[in-house]
Amino acid sequence: MNNKPLSIIHYSLDEIHSAVQQFVAAMGDRTVFAFYGGMGAGKTTFIKALCAELGVTDDVVASPTFAIVNEYDSSHGPIYHFDFYRLKNLSEAYDMGCEDYFYSGRFCFVEWPEIVEPLLPENAVRVEIEESDVEGNRTIRML
Repeated sequence: MNNKPLSIIHYSLDEIHSAVQQFVAAMGDRTVFAFYGGMGAGKTTFIKALCAELGVTDDVVASPTFAIVNEYDSSHGPIYHFDFYRLKNLSEAYDMGCEDYFYSGRFCFVEWPEIVEPLLPENAVRVEIEESDVEGNRTIRML
């Protein structure tokens, strides 16, 4: 992951769809996005809106906290949504075959990626979500 910002987006919940459109425009040909942010920062909310923008046809887009990975059908083919919060070590990620997903060429949105960083492709995009000083506002940095 490089450190030069690809995009910085400021938004409120009311503006999330505009923020997602800006995010999609900045995605380029990259497919793996590692979302960093504290509990309640808005990672899952943003990914839900992102999946809607990418044409996910599933009725429910939810954090895969217990399943670890959810697969959604979309107009771009399968989209994989990970939540590694519960993983205790890297071997659990190896056991589930997450590298196969990361190198599939399909969109992969990864919440709590810290434990799997060694497995992420070199061109994975680091996405930092932070709450701002104004209640409900967020800043996203794509690095």
